[in-house]
Amino acid sequence: MIDDLYSAKILTLAANMPRAGRLAAPDATAERTAKLCGSTILVDITLDPEGHVADFAQDVRACALGQASAAVLGANILGADLGEIEQARDALRDMLKAEGPAPTGRFADLAVLAPVKDYPARHASTLLAFEAAVDAVRAAQTRTPLRTSPAVAG
Repeated sequence: MIDDLYSAKILTLAANMPRAGRLAAPDATAERTAKLCGSTILVDITLDPEGHVADFAQDVRACALGQASAAVLGANILGADLGEIEQARDALRDMLKAEGPAPTGRFADLAVLAPVKDYPARHASTLLAFEAAVDAVRAAQTRTPLRTSPAVAG
């Protein structure tokens, strides 16, 4: 079962982090930390006038699962709006915690993380990137800098 958790697909995603780093002049920044394991993700967002993500960068200090989730986010977030990112976050959470189906649409690659559902202690780190991205987009919409408190596992 542990082989499913750290599959070649997950490890490949974790090793190839798109959009790693920081933006020089983001509209907003948000940070999330998983209380249980200490994984941390900091995201910078720039929005276009219609509220879609125009630029994105992330500083990821997380386990392979958190890195894999962040890799899917980084590869697919450009052009997304708040609703799409929230929908992906909610679908990922439901897949992990409530036996829901895998996310669809631009973030469908999150399906590779389905085995994480059997490891509740890993849920928070797997959700971090999407939670931070939602926070950053919301902050950018109001132009309010935001750093958030730790994510809660469970």
